[in-house]
Amino acid sequence: MNLERLRILRELAERGTVTAVAEALAMTPSAVSQQLRTLRGEAGVALLEPDGRRVRLTEAGRALAGHADRVLGDLDRARAEMDSYRAAPRGAVRISLFPSGAAMLLPGLLSAARALGVEIVGRDIDVPAAHAPRQLADFDIVVVHRDDRDVTPWSHRLDTAVLLREPLDILLAPDHRLAARASVELAELSAEDWIGVEGGLMADDVLRSLSAITGTPPRIVQRLNDFRVVEELVHAGVGIALLPRYVGLVRDLVRIPVSDIRVARRIEAVTRAGAAAQPSVAACLDILRTLGRDIAR
Repeated sequence: MNLERLRILRELAERGTVTAVAEALAMTPSAVSQQLRTLRGEAGVALLEPDGRRVRLTEAGRALAGHADRVLGDLDRARAEMDSYRAAPRGAVRISLFPSGAAMLLPGLLSAARALGVEIVGRDIDVPAAHAPRQLADFDIVVVHRDDRDVTPWSHRLDTAVLLREPLDILLAPDHRLAARASVELAELSAEDWIGVEGGLMADDVLRSLSAITGTPPRIVQRLNDFRVVEELVHAGVGIALLPRYVGLVRDLVRIPVSDIRVARRIEAVTRAGAAAQPSVAACLDILRTLGRDIAR
């Protein structure tokens, strides 16, 4: 079977539509469809079936896509290993980071990578950590954050590195009734109004964890993803919020830790399995680990 046609099938499994595959591979939709028809002849079984106005993989198609992923992954790892024997870190590395992670890590990464001759193409993208496998269709490294209690395993197709475990504090207005406290217990927050984030994002996962522990759902009055906007609402007395400890503040607000339970996020760098054999990717991962250690200190 032709490797490029297998790559097209894998892209279809990841991206879901022929149009999306065509855009990603700089092909026309008709050319993608033609390659898939040819692959169907090579396989000898139907790989696609109608799904409304689109197509979806048959059971055989899904099985072949899984084999294609392993074959192409092995080939990528072989190429990367050969590269590691003949090349120093160079070229461009594409990296996606959640916004507050980008603020913490991207400036240092850009500076250190530039000194090695590596160009960083960075994007700040605010999506749940579970989207990382899909993002790796477009990025070499995806930096995500998860509730530290979330131990959901990553796919065997991915490699991950923990960069940092960052405590989350309670963010309060200076005139809040708890603002003078050195710490607060979780039960003391049960009657508070909360400023949350969209469902599926890290801070919402943490709030749901706390809800499960206390048995009392938090009363979320607003959902905003930008910590700067959250900061303004806390300053205005709209509610309280969770804020990662190393996120900088503009307003004069109060942060206090929760004393009776660990509240934290885990920041991880996710890559395709074997991608770290590429010198430029390996160098960036090393830089990110160093930055994480420095931030934690």
